[in-house]
Amino acid sequence: MYYDRGDLPIKMEYLTGGDKIAWTVDIDKLDYGLYLPLFFDGLSETRHPYKTYARQGVQDLLSHGGDKIYPVIPQLIIPIKNALNTRNMEVMCVTLRIIQQLVMASDLIGPALVPFYRQLLPMFNAYKVKNINSGDAIDYGQKNNMNVGDLIDETLQVLERHGGEDAFINIKYMVPTYESCYLN
Repeated sequence: MYYDRGDLPIKMEYLTGGDKIAWTVDIDKLDYGLYLPLFFDGLSETRHPYKTYARQGVQDLLSHGGDKIYPVIPQLIIPIKNALNTRNMEVMCVTLRIIQQLVMASDLIGPALVPFYRQLLPMFNAYKVKNINSGDAIDYGQKNNMNVGDLIDETLQVLERHGGEDAFINIKYMVPTYESCYLN
């Protein structure tokens, strides 16, 4: 809706290797309190070109945001939860990778997410054991990193490593089968 109205400072660049968004405004001058939640809200989108706008926009904003992301964390929780609750495997995998990028964007973000684990981690618990069992066959799709169970394990490890001293106990409460990455 926001893109169709022309409210977002982006446009699509059609390249031979795939589509990419271009920012019409310097990304460092954007109001993160306004635009970051809008792009996160688009993570649950499945139609082209909107999913491309949302995913690329979130990645660009996170890579350039640094400490500007921290004050916006409470506004990102509901869009992340909604994206995980779609139960669409592609959307869930993209959202899990975005959560990892979000935590890595600044040292302040990991501990800031700990109070929100009760909203975010129930879907992690439900899908933690959902791995692709290909038997003796070769899973050629693994290069796309679309295995939900593995992505949930990676994301939980990132949350534990960067979440501070209370991260593990809160993760363990919500995902009882999780084992600390520090024990391995």
